[in-house]
This record gives sequence, structure tokens and C-alpha cells, in this order.
Amino acid sequence: MDENQNNEVNEEVDINKLMQVRMDKLKELREAGKDPFEITKYDRTDYSKNIKDNYDNFEGKDVSVAGRIMAKRIMGKASFCTIQDSKGTIQSYVSINDLGEESYKAFKTFDIGDIIGLKGFVFKTRTEEISIHAKEVVLLSKSLRDLPEKFHGLKDMDLRYRQRYVDLIVNPEVKETFVTRTQIIKEIRNILDEKGYLEVETPVLNTISGGATARPFITHHNTLDIDMYLRIATELNLKRLIVGGFDKVYEIGRIFRNEGMDIRHNPEFTSIEFYSAYENYNDMMSITEEIFTRIAMKLKGTYKINYQGTEIDLTPGWKKMTMIESIKEACGVDFDKIQTDEEAVKIAQERNIEIPNGKETRGNVIALFFDEYVEKTLIQPTFIYDYPIEISPLAKKCTHDPRLTQRFEVFIGGREYGNAFSELNDPMDQYERFKAEVEAKANGDDEAGMMDEDYVQALEYGLPPTGGEGIGIDRMVMLFTDSSSIRDVLLFPTMKPLN
Repeated sequence: MDENQNNEVNEEVDINKLMQVRMDKLKELREAGKDPFEITKYDRTDYSKNIKDNYDNFEGKDVSVAGRIMAKRIMGKASFCTIQDSKGTIQSYVSINDLGEESYKAFKTFDIGDIIGLKGFVFKTRTEEISIHAKEVVLLSKSLRDLPEKFHGLKDMDLRYRQRYVDLIVNPEVKETFVTRTQIIKEIRNILDEKGYLEVETPVLNTISGGATARPFITHHNTLDIDMYLRIATELNLKRLIVGGFDKVYEIGRIFRNEGMDIRHNPEFTSIEFYSAYENYNDMMSITEEIFTRIAMKLKGTYKINYQGTEIDLTPGWKKMTMIESIKEACGVDFDKIQTDEEAVKIAQERNIEIPNGKETRGNVIALFFDEYVEKTLIQPTFIYDYPIEISPLAKKCTHDPRLTQRFEVFIGGREYGNAFSELNDPMDQYERFKAEVEAKANGDDEAGMMDEDYVQALEYGLPPTGGEGIGIDRMVMLFTDSSSIRDVLLFPTMKPLN
């Protein structure tokens, strides 16, 4: 057994010993008829932050608070403890004279991590610390495990992600990220609701995987005895609703993609997709800019934010470039002058760009050049538009060049944040593109889409000219909270089991 294994075994033994001490205390409480887990309700009147922020209004007044013991100092017949609630922490002075001998004796047996209710009046100590002078203390829930120390304990990021509940206790500042996340989602809803969009819900389980280029998760429905797919996008069902007569719809929800994991990707993530009849991808650019800039002003009070040491200027009037223009600017290759697949493949080989089997076309090569030379350079907000048709199976063709589509993506800090189209509404064109996806899948492309004949049928009833977009909520939260990893903005990120 190596040294690390020895340490792990010793640590587990220590944990078991400490838990046993707490279990013994719980047993004593139960034998005395004071089982804390039987308590169902505690009436609290105030929170720590409200009291501390408004001391003049609270001085001398009785309050009732509840929270977790984070620190305790026993000093004979008087003690101090710090309790943490959902808003912050506050100190309390506890004495035998106020609680009585029996209650004070019980208080002294409370452990760090125990959840208590406390009633008393607000005052300041001699050191001017706002505190509560306790008149009553009640044990509401017994903590059977020791909390890690604030500064020496839960610092291992892998462990923090696995045990987010402990992370939130000992690193309460982490909560601010998730408060900000809620504020972002709320503001997006406000913007879309103001513009007349209707929030809807569509199925997570589908009989066909579609709406994006991604590898799906597959499950099995026992009653129907069919395989089903966790959705990789909400797009096709939302556009069915536009066919059905809704002018503007959106959905915020979980998406599932059976793909790689890194600091920007988690197998399940949150996106918003929204669709508006009688609009196009230019309208989607406008609303995208409005969403990001309004959130910046709401959260920061400025259009200029800092992300990982780089200043990002979200001031309205974002840069716009076609994909071909951006490649020419980044590496000097002009695909307006490269017209054939053979020419495109040759220039890719000269630049040592590897082309996957079956992707030896001008459009695919354009996309590969963009990935290689352009994306990482797009630090300030930039719309890249007019994408090759090969990588845009659901977007309407450009009238000036049918090899391109009316599609854009928005990039900030070298990352893509949103993807939008003038939606393809020609059912015959859509059918042919689905067929191309089916052929690609048959040739080994795990991310290629499937034939969705029902969606083609929906288009045959008539989809009006429509603009649509999807924005990654998690990446947006990363941007506005200056978080380097997607796991920092997910309460429970996907983790490989330890055993």
C-alpha cells in the first residue's frame, strides 16, 4: 500500500471516529426525548444580512433567526457562536444566565455544522460587532459529519463539484454565481416577454434525434418497446409551433449531447431557443445584441466587463463579418477565389489542415479554416454570418450564393455563444438535406442527423419566413461571472463515478 492509500485509509478512520462521536450525541438526545429530526417547523423573522445592513432599525429588537453553526467559542458560563443562513452570517452571544443551566449545557454539546434556531435581541459587542443576544436556542437538525475547514478544507475542485452541498456551506461566495445565473435567465425572459414571445415546453424524449449536429443519448421505452433519444435541441418542435400559428415562441431547457467533456462542454446543458415568424437572421442579430447588452447593464451597470483578465466591450454596434471575409482577414486565404472542391482540398493540404473522410467539399473546408484560424481571434463581440450549406442543414440558402446559408454565430472571447438562422421553410429542400444527413450517418458520421418525415410534413403545411436562434445559457453565465469552467456555473456537473 503506497503513502497516498495509507493517508486515505487513515482519513477514513478519523472520519468514522468523528461521526461516531456525533452519532452518540444523537443517541443521547433521542433517549432524552429530544430527537432534532422530529422538528418540522421553525418560525424565523429575519435574516443575518437584513439585520446587519439595517442595524439602526433592529437595535434592541427581538428577532428569530435560523442557520448552521459555523464557529463556536465556549467561555465558561458565556459563549459566542456564528450561524450562517442563506443570506450570510451573524454572531450570537449565548449565556447560562439567559438560557438556564439545562439549555446552556445542551448548547455546549452542539457541533459545528448543526442547524439551530435562535431567538434574542440585536446589539453590538464591545468590539462593535453586530450580534444577537440569545434568549432561546433550539437544535433543529444534527450534522453527523464534520465540515472541512474554511481555508484548509474543501479546496480540491473535483471534490467541490462532487459535493456541491458542502462547497456551498464552506464557500458561501459560490452561491453568488448561481444567484447571477437566475438573474440572467430572468432578464432573458423579461426581454422576450416584452417582445411578445410565448414560453413553451417541448418533449425531452423523442423518437428521432434532430435539430442539431450532435451525437445523442439513446434510451429505451419499455411499454412502447422502442428506442428514444434525449433531445439534442428544441428547434424542430418549436418550429412546428410556428407552423401551427404561434408567431413567437421560446423555450429555456436542458439539452443532452453524448459528446466530449471539457471546460466548455458538459453532456447536459441549458440553452434557450426562440423563433419569430416573419423575421430573419438580421432580426436575430438585433435581439442577440440586446440580450447581452441589457444583461451587462443589469448586472454590471456598464457595457465593459472583464473576462479572465481580458476586457470585453459589449457596447452596441457589434462587428459583423461573413465567414469567408473573416478567413481572409485571419490567414489571407480568399475562398471567393476558390470555387471548386478540388481547389479547396488542395489549399487545406498546403496548410496541413486534416479533412475528415466524406468532408472533401469546399464548404466543409471553409468551416475547417474558420475553426483553425478565426474562432480563437474573435475576442470582442462579433457576428460571423453566411455559413456553408454543408454545415447548416436547417438554414435558408443565401440568394446571392446557394452554396451558403443565412446563418450566423456570435463570438465573444474566442467562443461561440449563439447560433441563428433564417429558417429553411422549403419542404423539398429540407427533405434533400435530411437525406444528405442520413447518408453521412450511414458513412460513419455519429453526429449527423436523421430523417424527420413528420417535420417535412409540417413544412408542407407552410412555415412562414422565420428567424430562429439558440443561445447557450451556461456560457453566458460563465462570461458574466468570470468563470473559467462550465462546471463552475452548474450546480451539479456531470462527474465520472469514483468507484
